[in-house]
Amino acid sequence: MYYSPTIVQMAGFRSNQLAILLSLMVALMNAVGTIVGIHLIDHSGRRKLALSSLFGVILSLILLAAAFFLASSGFANVGWIAVLGLTLYISFFAPGMGPVPWTVNSEIYPESYRGICSGMSATVNWISNLIVAQSFLSVADAVGTDWTFLILAVIAVAAFVFVYVFVPETKGLTFEEVERIWKEKAWGSNHGSEPLLENGAES
Repeated sequence: MYYSPTIVQMAGFRSNQLAILLSLMVALMNAVGTIVGIHLIDHSGRRKLALSSLFGVILSLILLAAAFFLASSGFANVGWIAVLGLTLYISFFAPGMGPVPWTVNSEIYPESYRGICSGMSATVNWISNLIVAQSFLSVADAVGTDWTFLILAVIAVAAFVFVYVFVPETKGLTFEEVERIWKEKAWGSNHGSEPLLENGAES
């Protein structure tokens, strides 16, 4: 979103006005996607929403990489493919990986550590945000825009695997039930209660 006008111009749209107009369309998709995410997060569940969001993000980044690869290979009129990829990226990101990490981070920590852990996770998030924002243009200049988007796609694949393996479903669970999930994972025992991982995933 920070560089959407620049990315649009990289894709071949040289007009500043057109680049800003297309980036406003991307911003509109972000706003609409966020509203959709607010509705879906308690209906489809956090984990499922995050995984579907990341799957779409991966495909969108691959589409963006392909568009810039074709452009660098001399193909004409591929800028619209890049705009489509950028719009799809925001459409998939906004309802899922936009709100889900903040929601999950407010639910997964024990009460005695919730404040400091939420603060630490927010700090890591914004530092990562800063790294991406500061490095995007430099990496694009060094290895090409197509490879930059492929690198981001690989990072998104790693995020998908992480969510699939480590992130439990917290939809419909109390803080105490979520805390018990982590105890089950750590100690391999449900402490005489029914397994909550299955219940949370199915709810």
